[in-house]
Amino acid sequence: MSMFSAPPQPSNISHFGGCQSRRRTDNNSPRQPNRSYLLDDFRNNRTPHLQIADILSHVVEFAKDQHGSRFIQQKLERASAKEKQMLFDEVLTNAHILMIDVFGNYVVQKFFEYGTPEQKAALGRSLKGDVINLALQMYGCRVIQKALESADEKIQLEILRELENQVLKCVKDQNGNHVIQKVIEKVKPERLQFIIDSFTKNGPETIVQLSMHPYGCRVIQRVLEHCTEEQKRPVLEALHSNVRSLVLDQYGNYVIQHVIEHGSDPDRDRIVQEITGNVLRYAQHKFASNVIEKCLICAGPHHKAVLIDEVCGDNDDPSPPILLMMKDQFANYVVQKMLDTADPGHRRKMMYAIKPHIPTLRKFSHGKHIISEFECAKVHFFT
Repeated sequence: MSMFSAPPQPSNISHFGGCQSRRRTDNNSPRQPNRSYLLDDFRNNRTPHLQIADILSHVVEFAKDQHGSRFIQQKLERASAKEKQMLFDEVLTNAHILMIDVFGNYVVQKFFEYGTPEQKAALGRSLKGDVINLALQMYGCRVIQKALESADEKIQLEILRELENQVLKCVKDQNGNHVIQKVIEKVKPERLQFIIDSFTKNGPETIVQLSMHPYGCRVIQRVLEHCTEEQKRPVLEALHSNVRSLVLDQYGNYVIQHVIEHGSDPDRDRIVQEITGNVLRYAQHKFASNVIEKCLICAGPHHKAVLIDEVCGDNDDPSPPILLMMKDQFANYVVQKMLDTADPGHRRKMMYAIKPHIPTLRKFSHGKHIISEFECAKVHFFT
């Protein structure tokens, strides 16, 4: 195997499980006091033919080592049933220690992926009573996610029972939110009502707060993707009632964009209607401008026309909003998106609105760039 290409050293060797293991310390790479000779030899490429049987009674030590963990993971993918069981006996006994370890967690995950049904079930039982602690832990949360992906429905339900009264705590946690997202992605929607209930039991305020939360906003988006229409409706209604504040929020704007892109036509139309009349204000805002751009990409022709008409003003308007937008650090991107998505008639309307102001706009870096965009469109009065 290429990763163990260094030849075995002939001196001071004894046999361990069929594998040659050095009983001295190399002066050039001193052995750490808490590291076995076997692992030290492996790390220094002195055991080129190491097999699963050779690391028995050292499985936990290997699993908690960066290189040893990778060795076990690679071996597990091709291991026989007997070899898997030899490893598993030690892994199960130390499952909790490994689940919260920076390298050990990957070995446990691999057993959820490649273990036998019996081994997966045993690992699932080992989670009992500790799901919340693991869900909130940096490495343990990955194990819970893998269990939700790979284990059977019985284990999924055991995990859900322990999460049931701690949903909001997990959603707002940097690790726990990933577990709730995975639950929503992998568990049947009819099993997810407890999540919706935890969001709605105190009124729409909780949904709005979560939509403005760095982790909560991700979970709300997963709900909109995977839950039933009946489950999503109270969430959507809370969002609709607070569109004007959410579009201005650094996280809430992503939730509204998600509804615009993936929601139903009626939900998308309601959001565009809320924005109409405030296009200039929102276009000049760092976060809301992204929502306007998403509307231009996803909205139907009628709503797109309404947004463009609003900023172009009337034909005799000496200073239409589009001029201010072209000079603004955020709104100029909205103008560019309008140009990209407008039908020919509305593109001409935009050009007529700015034509008298071209000399002034050329002095602004943003305006200059958009004028170049117009010129690339080869409109007759710019040639």
